[in-house]
Amino acid sequence: MEELRDGRLLRIIVGEDDTYEGQPLYEAILLMLRREGLAGASVFHGTAGFGASSVVHTSKILRLSQDLPVLIETVDTAAKIEAVLPILDSMVSEGLVTIEKADVRVYRGRPG
Repeated sequence: MEELRDGRLLRIIVGEDDTYEGQPLYEAILLMLRREGLAGASVFHGTAGFGASSVVHTSKILRLSQDLPVLIETVDTAAKIEAVLPILDSMVSEGLVTIEKADVRVYRGRPG
């Protein structure tokens, strides 16, 4: 087990229909985080939510236009998180970004 000092949790919430340069925004963000060398990232698909417009988006079967929320999370040092914020500013036109201090314990695969 390794502890990461000065850890930060970055959460990015966008809509599943949002795009960036012709691809889904959440995929573009995931690839950018990888390209910028962050420790790892995960994408979670929401089943319901609402944003600034207060329009509720849900995965109910009879709805055709869902635009459900998508959450991208990554954990790394404060410096690495801060370094990607200007890039996110250029990619995200509507959504929410939060940054929290995080106590991080990293478990790596053990030699077999």
